[in-house]
Amino acid sequence: MSKLVTIFGGSGFVGRYVARRMAQDGWRVRVAVRRPNEALHVKPYGRVGQVEPVFCNIRDDDSVRAVTMGADAVINCVGIMNEVGKNKFKSVQAEGAGRIARIAAEQGVGQVVQISAIGADAESNSIYARTKGQGEAEVLAAYPNAVILRPSVIFGVEDQFFNRFASLSFFGPILPLVGGKTRFQPVYVDDVAAAAVAAAEGKAAPGVYELGGPDVATLDALVKKMLKIIHRRRLVVNKPFFAGTIIATVLDLVQTFTGGLVTNTILTKDQVKNLRIDNVVAPGAKGLADLGVTPTPMDAVLPEYLYRFRPQGQYDDITNSAKNLKA
Repeated sequence: MSKLVTIFGGSGFVGRYVARRMAQDGWRVRVAVRRPNEALHVKPYGRVGQVEPVFCNIRDDDSVRAVTMGADAVINCVGIMNEVGKNKFKSVQAEGAGRIARIAAEQGVGQVVQISAIGADAESNSIYARTKGQGEAEVLAAYPNAVILRPSVIFGVEDQFFNRFASLSFFGPILPLVGGKTRFQPVYVDDVAAAAVAAAEGKAAPGVYELGGPDVATLDALVKKMLKIIHRRRLVVNKPFFAGTIIATVLDLVQTFTGGLVTNTILTKDQVKNLRIDNVVAPGAKGLADLGVTPTPMDAVLPEYLYRFRPQGQYDDITNSAKNLKA
């Protein structure tokens, strides 16, 4: 029988790409998620019965143990950008990651892969970065031979980076930014998936790998690149961090006072803290090349999914070409 991998969060943005690649390599894939009925889109990634979504709550030992049983490899793709309901940074990104690694070690799982983030630091003043760092520490304490992957901001069809800024461009002629001078090294989601698969298949030495694409640019430059691709002219205004903190505080309060009915997906106070620090691969860090992955440039991918934000969508280029025709 082919080997079995359990992918925690395997129906999410990164997880679905990992699941598809593992299935293509012949693995049986167990996609561990909170709502299996909403993860049915992963089933066609393989043959009938090869990819199966199953219920799991990573805050519970028995739940994690049930989906880890019999697995040859475990990949944890679970992460959150803001806290909603019982999903808190500590319980998901620190305790949840540690629980997965501990139970994987108990059950003799051959490979453990943890997807973290560049900037993960157990001493950070950002709770997101701090719990990512704590999660890494707990994973390595339970499973010293684990592979930790730290991607920069991830782009792809379903991303919450370029898609979000493109959506915000609809609201007026001005597009405000916080942290416009902060540098990023965007990495393509399928490259992250390829790295995770290489690690799960034992093709990577244990340790920490920082994943970034071939391009480094400021947030300001990335947003302007996006605007050029979607053929929209907007005035990009860089706001100081103190202004961003005020705006984020108000948005956080709206989420709190509505009991989570309105979720702050625009800007949180914790995100403002993260935006103060460059999000790029550290000099000398192991990266995609060490995992046998050639990074994909943004220009090869962004137009393929951002075209829908153009004034006439997929017909925008045809419309613009028609304007140049002479009668």
